[in-house]
Amino acid sequence: MLAAGYAKGVFRAPAQDNFRNGRGARFGIYRGFTLIELLVVIAVIAILAGILVPVFAMAKEKARQTKCVSNLKQIVLAWQLYAEDNSGRACPSYYWRDGWMYSWDFTVGPSGWRYGLLGRYTKSGHLQQCPSFHGVSWDRPYTGYAYNATYIGGDANQVQDSFEVITEPCFLNQIAQPGRTAVFADAGFGNPVSAHNYLRAPSDRTTGNFTNATVHFRHNGWAEVAYADGSVRATDVKCRYDPSDAPECGTLSKDDSAYDLK
Repeated sequence: MLAAGYAKGVFRAPAQDNFRNGRGARFGIYRGFTLIELLVVIAVIAILAGILVPVFAMAKEKARQTKCVSNLKQIVLAWQLYAEDNSGRACPSYYWRDGWMYSWDFTVGPSGWRYGLLGRYTKSGHLQQCPSFHGVSWDRPYTGYAYNATYIGGDANQVQDSFEVITEPCFLNQIAQPGRTAVFADAGFGNPVSAHNYLRAPSDRTTGNFTNATVHFRHNGWAEVAYADGSVRATDVKCRYDPSDAPECGTLSKDDSAYDLK
């Protein structure tokens, strides 16, 4: 039976196998990959990976940016609804009462946090979290956005362990160009970038240094901005930034024109 198997070609003779798998390779009979061919394939894969990985990363960031736009649209809508319920006056940036700091995004006090002044309109703290922001959030459970405190929400200043009002929240009808006045924006400061929730114009010196209240251009060099007319638009116009100290953060304009009521 074994002999019949060899005769029909079912079994190969040991010598034939040795020729195909060994010495025969020198004559081009064995059709495997050479070392050079393997190296070429590896090089091609490495080149393709170098091209495609950044593309995939940009696509992933674009998806996060879309979520960011949705968050800001809901936040600025809540801001408009607040004004409608309060005779047209904008939501305050923050104020203090009985040891609690009431802010537009969250109220923070001795026993933790609650929804902020816009909370009754959003019903979700997660809206305050930009999906592309991963820096230090300080005392806030979710963060990533800041509110125009210089011209829109008003500001306060600490005086001997108490706070006095420096500027009041504006009325919406005071905003001359709603489509050009920033109300909320992707925000952060420093390097690595940390969170803040009060956006300040370049001329604002309430905190001593406006650079800790800047816009964060976190979406592949772009920042999402919500304007007083309810629109949300991306911008890559980055002004007054320090490439060495905080390369990802800056202002929306060199002067106060992107923030003021004019």
